[in-house]
Amino acid sequence: MVVSQERRMTFTEVDAASRNLAGRLLAAGVGKGTRVGLFFTYGHEWVVCFLAAVRIGALAMPLSTLSTPAELGALVRRGNVDTLLAAGSFLGRRVADELAEALPAIGASGSPELAIEDAPYLRRVWLTGDTAPTWASLLDLDAAPGPGRHLVETAEQAVVPADLAVVVHTSGSTAEPKGVVHTHGSVLRGCVPIRDDFRVTSSGDPARVLCAMPFFWVGGVLTVVSAVLAPATLLTMPRVEPGEGLRMVEQERASHLMGWSTVTQSMRSHPDFATRDLRSLPHLLEGPAEIALIDVPVPGVPRHRGMSETMGTFAGVETRVVDPTTGERVAAGTEGELHVRGPGLMNGYYNHERHEVLDPDGWYATGDRAYLLDGYPTPFYVGRFSEMIKTAGANVAPREVELALEALPEIKHGIVVGLESADRGEEVVAVVVTEDGHDFERALVVSAARRELAPYKVPTRWFVTATDRIPWLGSGKPDKPALRAELRSGALDADEVRSDPTSSRSLV
Repeated sequence: MVVSQERRMTFTEVDAASRNLAGRLLAAGVGKGTRVGLFFTYGHEWVVCFLAAVRIGALAMPLSTLSTPAELGALVRRGNVDTLLAAGSFLGRRVADELAEALPAIGASGSPELAIEDAPYLRRVWLTGDTAPTWASLLDLDAAPGPGRHLVETAEQAVVPADLAVVVHTSGSTAEPKGVVHTHGSVLRGCVPIRDDFRVTSSGDPARVLCAMPFFWVGGVLTVVSAVLAPATLLTMPRVEPGEGLRMVEQERASHLMGWSTVTQSMRSHPDFATRDLRSLPHLLEGPAEIALIDVPVPGVPRHRGMSETMGTFAGVETRVVDPTTGERVAAGTEGELHVRGPGLMNGYYNHERHEVLDPDGWYATGDRAYLLDGYPTPFYVGRFSEMIKTAGANVAPREVELALEALPEIKHGIVVGLESADRGEEVVAVVVTEDGHDFERALVVSAARRELAPYKVPTRWFVTATDRIPWLGSGKPDKPALRAELRSGALDADEVRSDPTSSRSLV
């Protein structure tokens, strides 16, 4: 069963709805490999549309509902989306308006059969709700079954493990997000251990899983597919909010929580925590918020929980740790860069050739600082070799934020780094130098950044300084390790301008 704020759907109903939608997609020309974008909040609509796409071999592309219109348009173009399935509205946002802003040429189209320069591969947009603009069609997920049942069954039989199933976008080390491509085979391999975990509960009853991860990231996909395979009741929230999560745990007697440690911490610190009956979920009541710290041999060093490239687990994946300079394997217990390969690894990055991503032997260099221990099947995570910032479980590429800041007329230099944070792992920190004659006005800069960046990418701490106070490399680039060290020690000659503490700290 899928439980959302709007309705409760049994898996039989989900199967029927997704089969009916799959028939309509086939009739519209969608087939194996067709790129189908999904733009819904976390609930039954997303589940039905995702299953409809993958059951006929289409390539599902979940799009971030945290995206600004500019980011949404970029995702549609970068993913070469052919068919976009989207909510008519969610959380007070009118999706048609956001699409019109994201893809200005779409408003001039008087037909739902699209051919626009803004997104040359986009052919159709289907929106849920009662009305749709002239350039979109209505999507009724409760429509009566059409005549295409046998066509769907035939298409399903043609789908094989090697077929591409889903593209999950994650921030890369550059400004452009990377599309992690998984096949049906790698998705299922990654989900097997989670499926098995869902089949075991302390009460012996079927699992009831609260998903506190966005469906457009790998943790959400992993949770949805694993719940379908188990089967387990999937409890969803339109956005990840600690108060709503506590209500769902109590009301639905949740047995499992799928979320980052920051979610657990925020639920424990919420005022409702003491008044809710949470006995069905013992992990929420006691023990480390980070489950990867349970029963670890070295206190404070967590097991690696996986990554988008391995479907969030290490099932079907071989690991090694190498010296990042020589590329040679290091001994157990020695830190180095984690490499992974195997049938549980992604097929590659969207729009990238395999040789750009994997070495000749099939190894993927993760950029993660880790070590292996004899007798333990998964690596232990120490940190990152790259500049990537991991905040509340989400990846933020510093260069993407820097480009948004440096596009503002008042900002001469915008340098973004991650600093340790007790509640978020890392927080996004900006060091800025203003153009001559300009003052730094935090409210205006934050407002402008929010128009271009998802909320979790907007810096939560701001430092204003002069060009000659920043450590620079001979190449003319900022020396970020040195800058980060000065920020940690307080040695940087800069003025900190406190941002609104609620500006970027909402959970995703």
